[in-house]
Amino acid sequence: MTSPSNTPVVADRAALRARRLDEALAHLDQSPGKRLRPLLLSAAAVAVGGESVRAGTLAAAEALELIHTYSLVHDDLPAMDDDALRRGHPTLHVAFDEATAILVGDGLQARAFELIATDNTLPPEQRVALVACLAKASGFEGMVGGQSLDMQSTGKTLTLDALKALHAMKTGALITAALEMGGIIGGASTAQREVLCKVGAHIGLAFQIIDDVIDVRSDSATLGKTSGKDAAAGKSTYVSLMGLDAAEREATALHDDALKLIADWGDSADELRALISRLVHRDR
Repeated sequence: MTSPSNTPVVADRAALRARRLDEALAHLDQSPGKRLRPLLLSAAAVAVGGESVRAGTLAAAEALELIHTYSLVHDDLPAMDDDALRRGHPTLHVAFDEATAILVGDGLQARAFELIATDNTLPPEQRVALVACLAKASGFEGMVGGQSLDMQSTGKTLTLDALKALHAMKTGALITAALEMGGIIGGASTAQREVLCKVGAHIGLAFQIIDDVIDVRSDSATLGKTSGKDAAAGKSTYVSLMGLDAAEREATALHDDALKLIADWGDSADELRALISRLVHRDR
């Protein structure tokens, strides 16, 4: 039986562990990202369901951003991309340690699914569909699988088709999930969800192409992360395979094709159209 005198010691240890994670989370909060994926989710919901559905997107949008943030924390680890800078600040494992970075990433992932599962503003069938969509996009068939392919590609020259397939998983899957999840919340028809997925595939690829272009055109201070990292690691990029001008033209074509898919969706899709353009026409 535990004596009362032992209780404060146990509590102090628990508080110490919690403080460590809280400090690490506070470090991440210093440099929030562009939150493009949550914005895409909300805009997609409004595009198919109107402004009245926006309030129902909050938990799912936050969950999506938590998954994205966890992926960055883990990708920056020495066993992965080994980056020391992210969004203009030291990466989490540099500011703290590798174990803390791993635990924070694990906790963010768990919290994401908890947010959706406990969101009582949405009916149970929508919550199940959202969990399934996000899990698939972030798992072996999506982001995790793409990261594995990316690591295997180091030092190799990929074909353009292989590079597209890699980034359709690593980058595109979560962007596509943002649009599909928005469609789920907005009550999209099967046809509308298919269109949203096609839009996601287009802009997911365009987003990565522009990332590669910016990586060549910008420096680390502008980017907020280490520039030229993929080239230095011997990884294939769209710029290395296509050339700078051709890569930019390809991104523009994908942007235009995405907008054509929702050309007849009316004014409710204006926010989504603007975000698609913002995704591609950016300098960082």
